[in-house]
Amino acid sequence: MGNFKGHALPGSFFLLFGLWWSVKYPLKYACRKNKNVCYLGSRAGFQRLEFVEGIIKAVFALIGMVAEQFVPDGPHLKLYNYEKKHWDHLMNWQHATMYLFYGISGLVDIVAHGTNALPAAMDRMMLSLAVFIEGFLFCYHLHGRAMLDVHVHQLLLFAIFGAAACIFLEVFFRGSIVLEMLRTSLCILQGSWFWQIGFVLYPPNGSPEWNQTDHTNMMFLTMCYCWHYAFAFLILAVNYTIVSWAVRSKVKQLQSMEMGLLKTSERDHESEEEI
Repeated sequence: MGNFKGHALPGSFFLLFGLWWSVKYPLKYACRKNKNVCYLGSRAGFQRLEFVEGIIKAVFALIGMVAEQFVPDGPHLKLYNYEKKHWDHLMNWQHATMYLFYGISGLVDIVAHGTNALPAAMDRMMLSLAVFIEGFLFCYHLHGRAMLDVHVHQLLLFAIFGAAACIFLEVFFRGSIVLEMLRTSLCILQGSWFWQIGFVLYPPNGSPEWNQTDHTNMMFLTMCYCWHYAFAFLILAVNYTIVSWAVRSKVKQLQSMEMGLLKTSERDHESEEEI
């Protein structure tokens, strides 16, 4: 959808996944070091989370495809207009294709973590391909557009292809907290930047439009892109700190309970000896 909602929708999806991952991977890392603290530390617990995540990803992708096709000014599954003899709403079709590959990634997650039918690395491989396809489509999505429009989408490509490369490395270095956090930061960046693109190209509520040919606007938005990434790192730092503190508190609580039980057992043993 070539409007504000068309950018807010994928931006919201990426932000939700990025925020979830910013909690999930620090929790997984902390639980891996303290396996007795939380259920996520077990392989089965983490697989259940991945399975549910695949379902949510597939549902989000389906919502995106339906929205792109059946909005009032959408193509309604019509690819070619034979009356006017030209392609019909190709921008919507490209967006729907992007959602299609994320949907396939969700289905692969479901099969890979719900059964043993696929190798474990297939989920990361398919997600990497889905992100790459998104970037590939955007590369040929900008022909004939205004200078500022092209620039804000080109900035988005850095996050997209960076995430695709990062996820591809996870195929071979699965469980690397560094790669998982890098992927999370790029996902948050992509989500927040989709929203920024919406505000720049389609200002809501009658806000003044941006000058599409002003070079200073390009300079500001390039700097703003860096601020978005800094904000993504801030979210990661805050969530990592909170999760680490919560797990350490749980460890101390369990250790105190174990010490209390041990002392109680020793007192009972001494009482039996006195009798």
